[in-house]
Amino acid sequence: MVESKLIVGVVTGAHGVRGQLRVKSFTADPADLTAYGPLTDQTGDTVYKLTLKGEVKGQLIASLTGCTDRNAAEALRGTEFYLDRALLPEADEAEFYHADLIGMAAMDGAGTHMGTVRAVFDFGSGDMLEVVGADGSVVLYPFTEAVVPEIDLDAGRLTILPPAEVEATRDEEEGEEA
Repeated sequence: MVESKLIVGVVTGAHGVRGQLRVKSFTADPADLTAYGPLTDQTGDTVYKLTLKGEVKGQLIASLTGCTDRNAAEALRGTEFYLDRALLPEADEAEFYHADLIGMAAMDGAGTHMGTVRAVFDFGSGDMLEVVGADGSVVLYPFTEAVVPEIDLDAGRLTILPPAEVEATRDEEEGEEA
């Protein structure tokens, strides 16, 4: 299912005493957060007028119309910014919007269902896919071409070839259950 709105940033806290915000951008180039069009909430009912002021420690510093003091800025912590998908450029052949991967069926190399992609994380060393198995188990896989060699957006599935370390851990856990 293709989402009509994609999350592109989130307020992580206040910056200073004049109502400026610290914002984590999810765009490829963080400074592009406001370049594609108006930012809204998930429903599109609230439009945010965000002005970028700079960057500190990997986060954007921005002002928001109507936010004039630190308390107002702190109250916005956790606010998510969305864009209409139609405003974003089409992803290249080997690129994907995270929202497109969430909910996809994860299959192993033999075509056996492993679970469903629940989330995509970036902990700083590369993207990770969180896959939830039918039994509720959760496994993180590196989102690399070696581990995820095939993605079929039309069919809603991707192929995962688990690294040896993940397989060894899963084998140990199965041995403990026996």
